[in-house]
Amino acid sequence: MTASKPSLKSPAAFPLCLIGFGNAGQAFCQILLEQHDRVLDTYGVDLYVSAISTRSKGTIFDPQGLDLNEVLRTVRAGGRLDHRQSTLMDSDPLSLIRKCGARAMLELSTLSIEDGQPAISHIETAFESGMHVITANKGPLAWAYSRLKALADSMALELLHETTVMDGAPVFNLAKETLPGCKVLGFKGILNSTTNFVLERMAAGDTYEEALLEAKRQGFAEADPSLDIDGWDAAAKTSALINVLMEGSTTPLTIDRTGIAGITPDDIKAAQAQGGKLKLICEGHLESGEAKGSVKPVFVDSQDMFSTIDATTSILCLKTDLMGEVCMVERHPEIQQTAYGVFSDTLTLIRRLSASGRL
Repeated sequence: MTASKPSLKSPAAFPLCLIGFGNAGQAFCQILLEQHDRVLDTYGVDLYVSAISTRSKGTIFDPQGLDLNEVLRTVRAGGRLDHRQSTLMDSDPLSLIRKCGARAMLELSTLSIEDGQPAISHIETAFESGMHVITANKGPLAWAYSRLKALADSMALELLHETTVMDGAPVFNLAKETLPGCKVLGFKGILNSTTNFVLERMAAGDTYEEALLEAKRQGFAEADPSLDIDGWDAAAKTSALINVLMEGSTTPLTIDRTGIAGITPDDIKAAQAQGGKLKLICEGHLESGEAKGSVKPVFVDSQDMFSTIDATTSILCLKTDLMGEVCMVERHPEIQQTAYGVFSDTLTLIRRLSASGRL
C-alpha cells in the first residue's frame, strides 16, 4: 500500500538542529538536498536545517533555513561556519539547542567512551526544549538509555537511534517493528570494521603493524585506533544493544572486554591449523535473568557464516524466543550508509508525528 499525499495547503515547516558536522553530518545534508522535494511531495513536510554546531568549525544559525550547498562548500574547502543570528553568538551547543527553535535535534558528535558526555547533556537539553532527538552517537545508549527513553516518553517526544550500531542497517527497527511479540534473548555479531580488517589482513600474512597501517590508509581506522583495537567501540555497541533490545543496564565498563592488540601471528596460524580464523565477537546473553555482554577474539570455524564476514562487512544475529535466530549482514558500508541511517530516522519521526497528529 503506497503512502497517500496529505492534502495540505501549505507544508509543515520542520527545522533541524545538528550538533556535530563531520563526514556523517555532511553526507546527511547532501541526502537532504537531494531528497527534499520528495519528502515535501510525500509527507507535506518542508524539512530543512536551521542550526549547526561544530567543535572546530564554529556555529551557524538561520531560522529560515541554512543554504546547505553553501555550508557544504565552505566546510569542504576547510573554512569555518559563521554566526547568522545576533542572539546566538554564544557557540555553546547547549545554548544553540535552547534557542534555535528546531523541531528535532540530531546528535552527531564524537563518541566519548568514558561517560557518553556531552552527548547525553545535548539530548537532555533538547528534550527540555521540546525537541525530538535522533542520535548517531552510541554513547548515550550505552550510558543512559533507560533514563533518556523514560524522559522522552514522559514528554511525548521521540528518541531514535538506528545509526548507532550498524550504520543504516535497520537493527532496532528489525527487532521492534518487524518482530512483534518476540523477545530478544541474546545476540552475536561482528560490529567493528577496523578490528575485522586487521585480523583478516593478518590471516593473509600481514603483520599487525602492516594491517593497521593499511586500515588507516584506507580511511576507516582513526589516527589513534585504540578505541577500536582495544575493543571499546565494540563494547559501546554491545552495551547499546543490550540496553535497548534486552532492557539491560550495562555500560561499556561492565562489558567483558578483550581487544586484539595481543593477537600474535602464532595465534592466527593456530586458528588456521584448526580450520578457522579469529574474529572479534560481540555477544549479549541472559545470565540468571540479567543481561550481560562480552567482546573478545573468538575462534570461528571456516564452516560458520561468521568466517565469511570480510574486511569492513558487519553481521548481527538476534536470538529470539518465537522467531529463533535472525541475522543481518551489511556489506562494506561507507559514509553514505551512515547518513542514510540518520535520514531514515528522520522519516520515521515524520511518519510517527503525522500518524499521531503531532506534526
